[in-house]
Amino acid sequence: MLDLRRLRLLVELSRRGTIGAVAEALSYSPSSVSSQLGVLEREAGVALLEPVGRRVRLTAAGELLVGHAVHLLAGVERAEAGLAGLHGEVVGTVRVAAFQSAVLTLLPPALLDLRGQHPELRVEVTELEPEASLPALAGGDFDLVLVEEYPGHPLPRTLGVDRAELLSDGLDLVVPRDWGHLEVGDLADRPMAGQPPGTPAREWAVRVCREAGFEPDITVTSSDLQVQLRMVERGLAAALLPGLSEASSHPGVRAVPLPGRPRRQVHTATRSGAGDRPAIGAVVCALRAEGAGESRHTTWVIAGQ
Repeated sequence: MLDLRRLRLLVELSRRGTIGAVAEALSYSPSSVSSQLGVLEREAGVALLEPVGRRVRLTAAGELLVGHAVHLLAGVERAEAGLAGLHGEVVGTVRVAAFQSAVLTLLPPALLDLRGQHPELRVEVTELEPEASLPALAGGDFDLVLVEEYPGHPLPRTLGVDRAELLSDGLDLVVPRDWGHLEVGDLADRPMAGQPPGTPAREWAVRVCREAGFEPDITVTSSDLQVQLRMVERGLAAALLPGLSEASSHPGVRAVPLPGRPRRQVHTATRSGAGDRPAIGAVVCALRAEGAGESRHTTWVIAGQ
């Protein structure tokens, strides 16, 4: 009979790529992971791994078993969620990872609501970008993550992870107020702030500028949107920022709608089968409840619609 714990190791190997990475993520020794995978191979009766230089990769049988194991692990998550739901109590710990603007704007009011409604619920928050938070969610490091997708840059699908749309967030050109009434096409000779190269936000922003007929002169690079916004306030740069950065509330800047009114999508993500846990559901409900007070730039998605 196949052991579920060993199947989880195989799934983790398919996600993380190396035995060393699996060992580090799950606090095992590499030799222990290798030993347990060897036992799993004997249980399965076929080779699941094959050497490639100093590393290993899954065989066809290993890939097949991973597909089944993901469904089995999701079934365990659903069973645990069902048992938790029998009691109807929102207790325990929910580990949340979210990108910066969500941590700054969405989570604080939701956490305050949860503190009053569910005092026995503990929510732990980590700021983390989607490229790191989604694999960590699948590996069990988090229970709920908030991720963002910029236009034309969909996130890769992560094995064993379910997503649900939370909101649609408008994207604007933000310029210093004393620069006057500018549009994106007027920035060819102006400095700009942007996120690091290779990020979806940076690639999207560069594309917007190129479509307007110029190559952006990015003089400030930061993954911190508040740093970018501060540079705009001081008259040092323009930036392309989402509505959740709350740029429109700063008196020293002007938010200008972009052609076509582009939007980024914000999703919640959970491991398959875990979304029905009352504690996770309570956090998601608290996030959705904040929709009534948001600006015109943010469109909230109501569950079930």
